[in-house]
Amino acid sequence: QGYEGLVEGGDNIKQANWLSVSNIIQLGGTVIGSARCKAFTTRAGRLRAARNLVEHGITNLCVIGGDGSLTGADIFRSEWSGLLDELVRDGQITEEVAQQNCRLNIVGLVGSIDNDFCGTDMTIGTDSALHRIMEVIDAITTTAQSHQRTFVLEVMGRHCGYLALVSGLASGADWLFIPESPPEDGWEDLMCERLGE
Repeated sequence: QGYEGLVEGGDNIKQANWLSVSNIIQLGGTVIGSARCKAFTTRAGRLRAARNLVEHGITNLCVIGGDGSLTGADIFRSEWSGLLDELVRDGQITEEVAQQNCRLNIVGLVGSIDNDFCGTDMTIGTDSALHRIMEVIDAITTTAQSHQRTFVLEVMGRHCGYLALVSGLASGADWLFIPESPPEDGWEDLMCERLGE
């Protein structure tokens, strides 16, 4: 469950084996679980997470996520030695255990359907999101044609219009709104004229 699993520990931290990953390739990446974690935004929460990792002998993390997850990983990495010192001071771990776990290695993978991370061709999740959008568009297009109606489709993307732009191009949309290019004054009349054609 992401950082929530690190903070809570217990059964949330377990070794993956062949059976753990069998028959999940067709599922979305969130099959491993995901959760926003308020506790991890606090030092006390990160201290608990550090304790749980040390308890399991884990010093390598692969963090898949967006801005919040990767920012959290960077903070966790920068605090790691201080967190271990605090655990030693509080008697939760020994100095020897702290030395064995003195380095935390983190690999960050951008998991964001928005495709809004500089330096990547396509972030994890974008392709499957586009695939789902196109499935929905294909399904409603015949209904729109049958009823001679205009359909409005809103897609996700927060502050990034990549999904809207690409799905609009792929589906031949007549009108498109994206945050990077806000509509100019009078857009309503232009849109009505376009749709009237």
